[in-house]
Amino acid sequence: MSLFVTLSRRNVMKRDIMPEQLRAARALINWTRDDLAAASGVTIRTLARIESGQTVPRATTLQALIRSLETAGIEFIAENGGGVGVRLARRSDRT
Repeated sequence: MSLFVTLSRRNVMKRDIMPEQLRAARALINWTRDDLAAASGVTIRTLARIESGQTVPRATTLQALIRSLETAGIEFIAENGGGVGVRLARRSDRT
């Protein structure tokens, strides 16, 4: 796994997001790269390079990807001794 950025969200929590998490998040909601690109405004080529670890995304690009995935019901899990990950948010959290 290659860590590509630590993102500070709402100046409260730092998040380490890895390329593997982006791919797993898409898989959980059955999204293609085309779907995520359309939802986030990030080009498919850029998304492919980010997911493969070939490039480090700008903070604004990563924020757009995370926002789109979270809106679709994804929750990113921070390092807690068991490793980082993703999961579907509880239905009550998906509003």
